[in-house]
Amino acid sequence: MFQSLSDRLSGIFEGLTKRGALSEKDVSAALREVRRALIEADVALEVVRDFTDRIREKAVGAEVVQSVTPGQMVVKIVHDELVEMLGSDAEPISLAAAPPVTIMMVGLQGSGKTTTSAKIAKRLTEKSRKKVLMASLDVRRPAAQEQLRQLGEQTSVETLPIVEGQQPVEITRRAQQAAKLGGYDVLILDTAGRTHIDEPLMVEMADIRKEADPHEILLVADALTGQDAVNLAKSFDDRVGITGLVLTRVDGDGRGGAALSMRAVTGKPIKLIGTGEKMDALEDFHPARIADRILGMGDIVSLVEKAAETIDQEKAAAMAKRMQKGEFDLNDLSEQLGQMQNLGGMGGIMNLLPGIGKMKKQIEEAGIDDSIFKKQQAMISSMTRAERKSPKLLNMKRKQRVAAGSGTSVQEINKLLKMHQQMAGMMKKMSKQKGGLLGGMGGGMMQKMMGGAGGMPGLPGGMGGGGMPGGMGDLANMDPKELERMAQQMGVKLPKGLPGKK
Repeated sequence: MFQSLSDRLSGIFEGLTKRGALSEKDVSAALREVRRALIEADVALEVVRDFTDRIREKAVGAEVVQSVTPGQMVVKIVHDELVEMLGSDAEPISLAAAPPVTIMMVGLQGSGKTTTSAKIAKRLTEKSRKKVLMASLDVRRPAAQEQLRQLGEQTSVETLPIVEGQQPVEITRRAQQAAKLGGYDVLILDTAGRTHIDEPLMVEMADIRKEADPHEILLVADALTGQDAVNLAKSFDDRVGITGLVLTRVDGDGRGGAALSMRAVTGKPIKLIGTGEKMDALEDFHPARIADRILGMGDIVSLVEKAAETIDQEKAAAMAKRMQKGEFDLNDLSEQLGQMQNLGGMGGIMNLLPGIGKMKKQIEEAGIDDSIFKKQQAMISSMTRAERKSPKLLNMKRKQRVAAGSGTSVQEINKLLKMHQQMAGMMKKMSKQKGGLLGGMGGGMMQKMMGGAGGMPGLPGGMGGGGMPGGMGDLANMDPKELERMAQQMGVKLPKGLPGKK
């Protein structure tokens, strides 16, 4: 998300920050480019106009002129205005009501409403420890109720039994009774959608709202529809009154215009964003972190939180102890590859790291993607326990067997072994030093995969030789003071209450 916009803005501000002083003409020229970039990103014209006017007002004032680094001050002003546009503070789903708290899901057909309902239910069950009941009110789309039932089974969330012939308001009434009698904390109502906004749809939504009196009415909108999503939000808010927005398919939207416009146009907060097809691919929408990503500053906080959720603490601690002794075999390498994939793969991690743009382009040009990790894991899986423990056992005959078993070539086996050898050497060196963030993993591994393409400036440990011993597991178990020290080095401001070692 925001990739194309981020690339454009990074280029514009790179030129500004290199200048020793800025004139009003410099700022105006940069703002023209910013305006063009936002319009190309499909941001609503009135939002672009207000945004650039506010920046101009602050950027040509004495505050910037007297600043030691005028270019960076302009970037800060743009960052602050982006945060303001996106909503200042994160606003999660509110459960501050007497149970069962009713959440009504609305939106057009095909926006991912039913899947999002199940994702939210899973999230509330696992993270908030809530007892959730889902009910499908969609009696028009074939098998819509059955789809929600199957998603309920997949996520281990209860769904309201299907009764043929019942209409949406009747189902709503039955769902509320079932939620009260069953002692549920949350009731999620998945309403019907249409291919377009029409009067019967709005009348149905209004009837359901009157019956359910929901605490939250969440509009699910497809980020890929751009300005149509903004118009949709306005229409639903005018007729039904939404309390928040959930944007789906943001992982496929390189522009991000819908996200940047919807809050400004409707005044309603974006509460969640869907970042993939998996049932756990749903994230809280943090305006400040999104602004950081747009301006190429990365999102270390989200990376740490994701690591805390996905990395097995016991395995991470055991691996850290081994690495401190300078031990690193192919089992460890396979574990690290798996951890990278759990954190969203190479692309997912790089999107959250500051100053990653140039390296990302290098990697894309080199034709490297997550399929390489899977191939490398297949090679390791085709080896015997003894071979994984002691790679020196792999002679030509054994390599040919491993290549045949993993569908690769002896040359690829040799590359993997060389990469492991280099990483093992790096781990030994780092075992004599104190911490860092990506365990020689985020950068060291990527650099070795790229054939030693050289360290990338502006990243933790140069992303090429430095790094932190303990592997990706360090992210989930990092001392908050160490994390704070690193954040200061990278110019990242961390909020309170981060996960980490206490």
